[in-house]
Amino acid sequence: MENNILTVGSIAIDEIHTIKGSRKNILGGSATFFSIAAARYNPVDLIGIVGDDFPKEGWDLFKKYDINTELVTIEKGETFNWGGKYSDDYSTRDTLYTNLGVFENYIPNIKNDISTDYLYLGNIQPSLQLDVIDKVSQKKRIVSDTMNLWINLDKNGLHDVIKKSDIFLLNDEEAIELTGKSDLNEIAKDLQDMGPEIVIIKKGANGCLLVSKTDTIEVPVYDQIELFDPTGAGDSFAGGLVGYFSKFGENNLQEALVHASVTASYTVSAFGVDGLIASTEESFNSRCDYIKSKL
Repeated sequence: MENNILTVGSIAIDEIHTIKGSRKNILGGSATFFSIAAARYNPVDLIGIVGDDFPKEGWDLFKKYDINTELVTIEKGETFNWGGKYSDDYSTRDTLYTNLGVFENYIPNIKNDISTDYLYLGNIQPSLQLDVIDKVSQKKRIVSDTMNLWINLDKNGLHDVIKKSDIFLLNDEEAIELTGKSDLNEIAKDLQDMGPEIVIIKKGANGCLLVSKTDTIEVPVYDQIELFDPTGAGDSFAGGLVGYFSKFGENNLQEALVHASVTASYTVSAFGVDGLIASTEESFNSRCDYIKSKL
């Protein structure tokens, strides 16, 4: 089954420091991780913005994965860049710097006649997410993600995004902060009452929880790897999920979560997008089988 995927989010250049080492000037951003992950399954159209300093290696990588970048705006100036340092046990992360560059005043360049089967809204500000929802005239499914920042700065806008989403993802800390509750099953059902058919709460090393109108499903992580860099794991998870849905449909939610979890396992096992790039069909299927043996 071929369904096209459209994503809007950040394209960035990152600097990462972990107990495993440091990397500078590596490709990052929510839309980048998502696109590479989802492209395993179906064509991806990428909407975003970069500066005129964006490296050729980035364009080459998008081309390698047949990611359509015709809707990526190039402006004179610096590409969004971010630096972060993780604690030795990866439980906390300090932001060293954030330079929004050309992303600071970005308004997505979307023609009114654009259509897609799956629209994925990365964790950009809710006002931009809502703008994209309005501008994409035909979309079968709206999938959205968020982050703590928008819970604090624009909770009302985020609520509007949730209401318009078919599938909504967030992590456990965000879920607790957004609702003021602690029971994740209860939180998922409350969020579902706001509009989404499916709510997925990512629980880091503890796996993920999906609540739909008929199912409650939990899937563990693939734990047979060494952790290098968690940056982009959530976006990669979303890419695996949406990619699976676009290719195989939404009848097997558990299998979709397994694919999403395995996809994220590649991201965390290397710096930046290196883990995703290194994955093979054989190892991917082996990791899926391992997780399913734990269910």
